[in-house]
Amino acid sequence: MKISEAKIIQWLLRISLSAGLLSAVADRFGFWSKELSAWGNWENFLAYTQKINPFVPASVIPFLGGVATFLEIGLGLALLTTYKTSLFAKATGFLLLLFGLSMAFSLNIKAPLDYSVFSASAGAFALSLITNRKSK
Repeated sequence: MKISEAKIIQWLLRISLSAGLLSAVADRFGFWSKELSAWGNWENFLAYTQKINPFVPASVIPFLGGVATFLEIGLGLALLTTYKTSLFAKATGFLLLLFGLSMAFSLNIKAPLDYSVFSASAGAFALSLITNRKSK
């Protein structure tokens, strides 16, 4: 049985997007070592969330960080399944695009480019198209 190129690309996109989302969550909960961490703990993550969302009142930041974390966990796990892949891939693409735009407008354009946020967003949208095409 030969695996098609499209199937391989789908799985590579699923795994890489999922790993990126879940790794970021692991970082904010302190599961990565200090040497590898961007935030290292929840407090540092919330401070960064405030930094890239300066227009949001500080009292709302914990909620915003919680929602982002919930979505990253949910989408990261959902992308590992074959259930509604196109929908979850689009949601991931929009979430990553939102993250990238927030970083670009509040910090600078280099930040989301260095972290390949726009590339990951585009990969998620590509996954949704590949999956959609297959089902037609």
